[in-house]
Amino acid sequence: MKDTLFGQLSVIGMRGCEDFTKQVNDYLTEWRGSTCDESYIVEASCPRFGSGEGKGVIKHTLRGNDVYIICDVFNHSVTFEMYGHQTRMSPDDHFQDLKRVIGAIGGKARRVSVIMPMLYEGRQHKRSGRESLDCAMALQEIINMGVSNIITFDAHDPRVQNAIPLSGFEDVRTSYQMIKALIREYPDIDINPAKTMIISPDEGGMGKCMYFSSVMGIDLGMFYKRRDYSKIVNGKNPIVAHEYLGRSVHGKDVIIVDDMISSGDSIIDVAKQLKKKGAKRIFAFATFGLFCNGLKKLDNAYNDGILSRVFTTNLVYRTPELLQREWYAEVNMCKYVAYLIDTLNHDDTISHLLDHSERIHKILDKHKNK
Repeated sequence: MKDTLFGQLSVIGMRGCEDFTKQVNDYLTEWRGSTCDESYIVEASCPRFGSGEGKGVIKHTLRGNDVYIICDVFNHSVTFEMYGHQTRMSPDDHFQDLKRVIGAIGGKARRVSVIMPMLYEGRQHKRSGRESLDCAMALQEIINMGVSNIITFDAHDPRVQNAIPLSGFEDVRTSYQMIKALIREYPDIDINPAKTMIISPDEGGMGKCMYFSSVMGIDLGMFYKRRDYSKIVNGKNPIVAHEYLGRSVHGKDVIIVDDMISSGDSIIDVAKQLKKKGAKRIFAFATFGLFCNGLKKLDNAYNDGILSRVFTTNLVYRTPELLQREWYAEVNMCKYVAYLIDTLNHDDTISHLLDHSERIHKILDKHKNK
C-alpha cells in the first residue's frame, strides 16, 4: 500500500449509522497507530424545523479532506419530529439528508465518496412503460453535487451504473464473509457436490449464484417465478408459483442465495419446495435483511424445520427482535468497509478487495483439511 494519503481522512456517519461508523473508525485508528483520543469521524447533523424541513450542518472544516459518507437509507428506526409527532424516516428522507450533508460540505473537500450499502431505489433500476427511473436519477443527482465515488454492496442490478459512466461506482460482493460465517456457525458442513448445493430463488439472482457455485465447486439449481400478468398487487404482478430447475437436492445441505429478504415469502416458499424434494438443511444468504412484514413467518419456518439459519449482513438496520432470533446469524462487514476506506484513502487499487476468489479458496481448503 502507498504511504502517501490522497487527503486527510474524514468519515461521516449519517443518522442510524453511528454504531457501524464507530466500528469502522476503531479499525482505522488501530491500523494507523492513532492514539485513543484521535478519531476520523467528523460530526454532522441534519436538524429539523417543526414543519419537517431540514438542513445539513458540518461541525468541522473539510477543506482538502478525503471524505467518506456512510449512509443506510433503509434505517426505519430513525425518527424526527414534525408538527409535534414523531415521524419515521423513509428512504426518501435519508437520501435528502445525504444531499444536505453533501451540500454542507460545499465543494470544499478534495474528494467525496458515498458508501451506501443498499442502493437507494435499487429495485427501481429499469423502466417498464410510463414510470420513473428513480435509481438512475438519484445516482446522477449526487454525482452532479460533486460526489466522486459511490460504493454499494450486491446491487439489485449493477448495470444501473450506466447512468453515470464517467464516475466511480463499485458494486462490492459479500460472498467471502457469508461463506466464512457459514463455516464458523456450522463447522460440520461438507462443501462438495455430493453434499451441498447452491440455489437461486429466481432468474435475477443467477449471476450471483453462479459465482458462489463456481468458487465453492458445487452444483447450482434455480427457481423461476411464474407470475399472474393479468393482475397487479402492490405495483407488481403476483407470483403464482416457484418452479424448480436443477439436479436432485435429496439428502443435501442447500444454500439459497439472494441479495435481500423483503417479506420473506419467496425464501420460505422456495425452502418448502426444497424440503419436499428431500433437502437436508436449508440456509439462506441475503446481503440485506429488511423483513418488512415482521418475523413471524420466519419464526414459523424455523420452528417447522424448513429453514435452519438465515445469514444477513449488518450493512442495514436490524431490529433488536431480529438479533435475538435463534435462526438469525449476523455477518459483520465493518472491518471490510474499513479496508476499503483505508485503501482508497491511500489512493491505491481495491481490486484485490473486490475479488474474493482466492480468499474463498483458502478458507474452504482450510475447512476441508480440518
